[in-house]
Amino acid sequence: MTATTTVLPARALLLDMDGTLVNSDAAVERVWRRWADRHGLDGDEVMKVVHGRQGYASMALLLPDRPMEQNHADNARMLAEETADTDGVVAIPGAPEFLASLRGLPHALVTSADVALSTARMAAAGLDLPDVRVTAESVGASKPDPEGFLKGAAELGIAPADCIAFEDSGAGITAARAAGMRVVGVGPRAGVHRPDALVQDLTQVRVEPAADGTLRLYIG
Repeated sequence: MTATTTVLPARALLLDMDGTLVNSDAAVERVWRRWADRHGLDGDEVMKVVHGRQGYASMALLLPDRPMEQNHADNARMLAEETADTDGVVAIPGAPEFLASLRGLPHALVTSADVALSTARMAAAGLDLPDVRVTAESVGASKPDPEGFLKGAAELGIAPADCIAFEDSGAGITAARAAGMRVVGVGPRAGVHRPDALVQDLTQVRVEPAADGTLRLYIG
C-alpha cells in the first residue's frame, strides 16, 4: 500500500455497467447519433445527455414537447438496436479481475440497461453477471433517480450508507448520492461530478474482506 492509497470501508458494492465495467461508448455513439440525425438534433449535444440514463429519460430531456409514450416506443426500438450491436464492446481495464475478486462478497449490478442489453454487453466484454442485478425492468424511474441503487441495497440487505457505488456518469453519480451512498467515479466523465474517489479504470481498485465481515476498498 502506497502513501497515496485511499481506504474506504463498506458492506456492499453497487456497480454500474456502461462506462464502469464495460466500455460500450462506440455502440452508444452509433445508436444515439443515428437517433439524433433522425430528429434533426446535434449529435454532440445529444451525447452530453444520454450517458447513465434510460433512453426514454434522455429523450424526454432532448424532446420535451414529445408525448412520453413515443419516447418509450422509441426506447424499445433503440434497446433492440443496441442489443444487436456489440461491435467494439470491451471490458474496462481491470474489470475481469475486480469482478472475480467480488465472488462471495455482497455486490450487485445497477444498470439503466434492460436484461437483454446488459446480458449481451457483459457477454461481449467477457464478464460474468453478478448474481444480484437491478436492470431497467426493475425500476419505475431512471437514474438520476436513486430508485435503482436503493433497490440494489435492499436486495443485498445492506443499508445505503454502508454501500459504495461505482459510476461513470453524472446521472449515475447523482442517483447514488441521492440514495445516500459514497461514490467511486470511473473514467474521465466521472471526474467533473466530484465523486468521493476517482480512478482512471478498475486496475486502480482492490477489495478485501475484513475480519469483522465488512469490506475494505483500496483505491490508488
